[in-house]
Amino acid sequence: MLSVLRIARKSLGRAAMVLSTLALAACEPIALTGGGGGGPAIDTTAPVPVALLVPSGSGQASDELLSRSLQNAARLAISDLGDVRIDLRVYSTAGNPGQAAAMATKAVDEGAKIILGPVYAQEANAAGVAVANRGVNVLSFSNNSDIAGGNVFVLGPTFQNTADRLAAYAVRQGTSRIMVVHDSTPAGTVGRNAIQQGVARAGGSVAGTAAYEFSQNGIVAAVPGIASAARANGAQALFLTATTDGALPLLTQLLRENGLGAETRFIGLTRWDIPPATAALPGVQGAWFAMPDPGRYNQYQGRYQAAFAEPATPISGLAYDGIAAIGALVKQGRTNALTGSALTTGSGFVGVGGIFRLRGDGTNERGLAVAQIRNNQVVIVDNAPTSFAGAGF
Repeated sequence: MLSVLRIARKSLGRAAMVLSTLALAACEPIALTGGGGGGPAIDTTAPVPVALLVPSGSGQASDELLSRSLQNAARLAISDLGDVRIDLRVYSTAGNPGQAAAMATKAVDEGAKIILGPVYAQEANAAGVAVANRGVNVLSFSNNSDIAGGNVFVLGPTFQNTADRLAAYAVRQGTSRIMVVHDSTPAGTVGRNAIQQGVARAGGSVAGTAAYEFSQNGIVAAVPGIASAARANGAQALFLTATTDGALPLLTQLLRENGLGAETRFIGLTRWDIPPATAALPGVQGAWFAMPDPGRYNQYQGRYQAAFAEPATPISGLAYDGIAAIGALVKQGRTNALTGSALTTGSGFVGVGGIFRLRGDGTNERGLAVAQIRNNQVVIVDNAPTSFAGAGF
């Protein structure tokens, strides 16, 4: 038990830094309302200028790695477009909203017809505001729905998309009484709201909501009450916002130790297959979570490794997806290919993790697989859809 607590303490420290960054990124974004129907005309006979905004120049090694992987993924996608010609132009934002706004303006001044990136929510918000009156759309790598709308789209997987997918699957399996368990952080609150909406949309019922302070002591103190409430409310499942590098290892172990057996399913709002060692945790056995189409994603990882002699970062796939969407639209040969109405085509696109489409409110919808952890292994129990015409869409 002591060794688990030590591991959890380290995990919570790392995750606290991540969550504080998210909290800052979510502070008072400038709302860009509207459906984002506009956009510039393009010359279908010439290469299409696309600006890629990356966080290099911040002085952080992680941002340099991220920037390199985004550029590599974008170029890999361009190589797959065949006759479609993309003029990719890279701009460094240093992870700074002010510089992101300046680089977005510069990119449009230099002829960019669409902006791919930036990564962080505040940057993407600033870039969108800077070029909103220029009629240029921004496909950001953020997953923060608060900044979506107007000319800004988020490509990152959203909590709502994941919650909707998992809640619908759970209800179909007869697991309809679902309790929400979340950490008391901005991200945890967003996750809680998404789960509640997802359960309601799926026709299930929320069998209570419980929060815990995002610390080792906070989890230890909260778990007995959470377990007691789950039993009293007849919860068939606990839908957790906990992440693998945060509260998940300690939270799931203590919940089981406090009498919640395998008959009470755990459902994860985040990826529980990263890192792979998570699957060996005793507390997550039998759990469900959502993930991109593993066949497509593994193929992308293999191609990236072969091309660049290093593994792809998970977020790099968003750069590939952005280029894939742009290329698919440009291939149609229409001058309005990069307008908001074109970007939000209902049939969507195919990316590294399967199908996805952009919505008129600036968010996205992705076709996800449902996975279960069984005997320390990740097993797909419901395949990712291959079109938006199927169940759940």
